[in-house]
Amino acid sequence: MSVDAIGLSTNLLKAVKACGYKNLTPIQQQAIPIIRTGSDLLASAQTGTGKTAAFSLPILDALAKSISQEAIQDDTSRNIQALVLAPTRELAAQVAKNMKDYSQFLPLKIGVVFGGGKMASQTNLLKQGVDVLVATPGRLLEHLNLRNVNLSQVKYLVLDEADRMLDMGFLSDIEKLTLAVKQKHQTLLFSATYSNKVKSLANQLLTTPKMLGVAKQNSTSGKVKQSVYWVSEARKRELLSELIGVNNWQQVLVFAGTKESANVLAKELKLDGIKAALCHGDKTQGARNKALSDFSEGKVRVLVATDVAARGLDIDDLSYVVNFHLPFLAEDYVHRVGRTGRAGKSGTAISLVSPKDERFLENIEALISRQFERIIVPGYELKQDEALACQQSNEKRASKNRYRATQEKNQTLAKKNASKSTKAKSANKKYNAKIKKKR
Repeated sequence: MSVDAIGLSTNLLKAVKACGYKNLTPIQQQAIPIIRTGSDLLASAQTGTGKTAAFSLPILDALAKSISQEAIQDDTSRNIQALVLAPTRELAAQVAKNMKDYSQFLPLKIGVVFGGGKMASQTNLLKQGVDVLVATPGRLLEHLNLRNVNLSQVKYLVLDEADRMLDMGFLSDIEKLTLAVKQKHQTLLFSATYSNKVKSLANQLLTTPKMLGVAKQNSTSGKVKQSVYWVSEARKRELLSELIGVNNWQQVLVFAGTKESANVLAKELKLDGIKAALCHGDKTQGARNKALSDFSEGKVRVLVATDVAARGLDIDDLSYVVNFHLPFLAEDYVHRVGRTGRAGKSGTAISLVSPKDERFLENIEALISRQFERIIVPGYELKQDEALACQQSNEKRASKNRYRATQEKNQTLAKKNASKSTKAKSANKKYNAKIKKKR
């Protein structure tokens, strides 16, 4: 569907086209009409499918039509009418940038606050007044406690990547912030995955919501080629360097398990002659911004990151994502892989897996309902003890799969037998009733 077909106001449509939009993604096609009705919405879609525009466009359109000329002329009279909560600094900054781009020809002011930024400048921004505020929960709660911000006039509340916010422990902050939203408002909850915690939060915050899911839950994009390389833990870095060098990969996003391992990996890649930058929680916001900028502009070849970067990174044409370490939570694999293959483009995701990672890999395979072939690169064969452990693991998996298949078969037979038994009892009951009636 063309962007012209949804009836955006002239200046908003002009901005959207200036951003390069021609056609709407499935989540945008389905979410925008629902949001315009004023209904609460619980939407689930794979990361990279265009959720930001899906909630931004109808909200910005409505606000632009309703804002008063007095508010346009006097910034201090502006009240926050739309609040977007995001889990990480990177995602908050990205959402705010997108919304500023969409509203570049509209009389709206977009603001963003997140941890790591200067409180004084953020306080000044809030005091001056904004129409739309994008924020991380923790920092916004700080401003609320200091009475730097008034949320009582919020008409639209958006929780972006709600599952990640819950994983990061923001439930209490979210509850406190929503209590500060006094007037009746529309709540939109967007999530890449649909866990029980997300369902519970939706039940708590949403009123008779519309449900929207444009893709299979906890799935990865079919546009992303996914591979698993079996390699000993000690030789992962060596194999990564070879894959990057031999294949001449550019712009490779590599996920490490911890900040310490990310530091070591980036240092070793540099020693191999591969320019690398770091993005993790111990880095200042300025350093993280520079790393992302250098990576996006091609000044460095590899960005080594922890899961702090799994949400919010929106890099055009990012072709390669590498899991140097598999994530502890299987859902995070979906988010990591979602950094490539965005907006219908193709991508490649590679996981370097040692035998000790097998349990994490099994959890991922169970979550996305897929079995991966274990590729061993010549010259990187496992040592005898590792190969034996690998073989035993594979045999165990095969045995488990046979057990599950047999179990499922038996359960199916049991259900059929139970159904037959129920039907037989019902038929006997009817027959006995007829006999009794004749008597």
